[in-house]
Amino acid sequence: MRGRSLVALVLLGFVLVATGVIWRRSLGLERARQERALEQRRAALDAERAKLEGDIRDASSRARLARIAEERLQMRIPNDSQVIYLDPSGRKARAGNAGGARSRGPGGGSDAPGR
Repeated sequence: MRGRSLVALVLLGFVLVATGVIWRRSLGLERARQERALEQRRAALDAERAKLEGDIRDASSRARLARIAEERLQMRIPNDSQVIYLDPSGRKARAGNAGGARSRGPGGGSDAPGR
């Protein structure tokens, strides 16, 4: 009887080890499947991010913003005669007036006599 018990214990041990190996292998396969799915999702998200960055770049381009400003806000690029350049010292200078503008000082006073 002792010999049969030993054979039964060895067989039981083999079955337990084989079951553990099969379980571990199936667990590894499932993890590999999940990893592949996550890699595919990451690739899709990277592609979407690149597309969105391109869309942002296109939407914030100077040409597009100028067109939107003209259409929605009725803004336009001014003529040279409409541009006033400010001197850092506080003097006003017109675009068409090369240094001939009068300084009104920081208060922007009036040129009218008596005022």
